[in-house]
Amino acid sequence: MMAYNLCDMTWEEVRALDLARTVLLLPVGATEAHGPHLPLATDVLIGEAMAHAAAERLAARGHPALVLPALAYSVARFAAGFPGTLSIRPETATALVVDVARALADQGVRRLGLANAHLDPGHLASLAAAVEAIRAEGRIAVAFPDLTRKPWSLRLTEEFRSGACHAGRFESSIVLAARPELVREGLRTALPPNPASLSRAIRDGKSTFEEAGGPRAYFGDPAAAGADEGRATIETLGAILEEAVLGLACAS
Repeated sequence: MMAYNLCDMTWEEVRALDLARTVLLLPVGATEAHGPHLPLATDVLIGEAMAHAAAERLAARGHPALVLPALAYSVARFAAGFPGTLSIRPETATALVVDVARALADQGVRRLGLANAHLDPGHLASLAAAVEAIRAEGRIAVAFPDLTRKPWSLRLTEEFRSGACHAGRFESSIVLAARPELVREGLRTALPPNPASLSRAIRDGKSTFEEAGGPRAYFGDPAAAGADEGRATIETLGAILEEAVLGLACAS
């Protein structure tokens, strides 16, 4: 995979870019429990893989793109009872995204895409609030394809659509493709399926993984995961972000 990381560049190299033409992609995730077999950084890793796949696709269409450093802290209340999970206040998460967008706009960037695979309801609400604030200011156009909503959700796997997809086959496959050395394979392959649906639990008013039926912080079927499926899903995520970005009208 080609490198498109902003932070691999020097400031003089960035100065030489046409930032008005360059799309900036911000991976957004959280530091939270993902079963006994996946790292706390899982959502960040998925966001980064999504952003890099989108950057490659955009570049191939003649749209230069750079991937920003990932945001690794956000609202993670559902996993708050598990050691290592670091949840911040929604207003803090919103303000951070808004401030990043403002800093980019100050430098002449006109298009920003959010690569997000962290689905905690509080986190999604904080991103929606950030997008609303950024658009209200009108200085930079922002794309945020919410994977929990149509049409994007329809393009993802059956497990994802079932809602039983936290650290299950969907996410485990992506990490196996992107960072296989971080998957605890002996644990993953021995885990029984957990068919409890997080999305249904959320609708029923549950507010933690434990209440939702995930005492080990996973939902779905991690043992069924595979790197080939993960690579295909990364390409789908990249295509989703690419399409959302290409649907933007540049801010004036």
